[in-house]
Amino acid sequence: MRRLIIRPGAIGDCILALPAMDFLRSDYTEVWVARPNVPLIRFADCVGAIPDTGLDLAGIPGYEPPGALMERLAWFDSIVSWYGTKRPEFREAVSGLPFAFLDALPPGGPRIHAADFFLEQVGGAAPAVPRIDCPRAPGEYVVIQPFSGSAKKNWPLERYRELAHRLDARVCWCAGPEEPRDGAVRFDDLYELACWLAGARLYLGNDSGIAHLAAASGAPVLALFGPSDPALWAPRGERVRVVATPRPGEPMEAIGLDRVLAAAREML
Repeated sequence: MRRLIIRPGAIGDCILALPAMDFLRSDYTEVWVARPNVPLIRFADCVGAIPDTGLDLAGIPGYEPPGALMERLAWFDSIVSWYGTKRPEFREAVSGLPFAFLDALPPGGPRIHAADFFLEQVGGAAPAVPRIDCPRAPGEYVVIQPFSGSAKKNWPLERYRELAHRLDARVCWCAGPEEPRDGAVRFDDLYELACWLAGARLYLGNDSGIAHLAAASGAPVLALFGPSDPALWAPRGERVRVVATPRPGEPMEAIGLDRVLAAAREML
């Protein structure tokens, strides 16, 4: 069985789908994901970035799908795709090929964690715990990543600074390529970042893809939640703890510094 798995989405979306993708592993398994996520797919025989495949052109009015793309897709016996489910024009363009389309986000209704939802979509049994195998070299540092993909998810930066000052630990700040933090540790390769996070005494940050990465690497994680529902979107792991706003949807300022400090000290 030659199987292709297509999983678009940001870092956290990809990580939460890792148990489902691993469950789908076949005799030959190829995975197409967003470019930054390519290094995180460790189990597949081949991994590609979606923009490099020409997939984005399929179904666009006035454009013919690249011939090489259609030939490549026809080579597979099974194609499981979280890409194109809501795009009728894409589905029409690839009709006749062995696609099975899946919803990229959990539907409304009963609350089920996203990782469990993705695994159950493909016939697996919950609970789903994403894991990224990393060589662990335990370090004497706490990692703080004070950013996320949305300003509404960010705990105030000045509180992170005060938290770092009051923690009895060596703190390393972490940031993405475009995030404004002088002196922060930055990695271009997400797998290399995961290996560094795996050695941390504690990872502390907002609801973000990097929090999921830290949890999947095996690091202890303290994640702060406000706008998102942690019952659906919290990082998964044996050493994950969530501190959420007192009431769902409250601004992140509603999470008190002493509460986070107490939780962090308990985990160290």
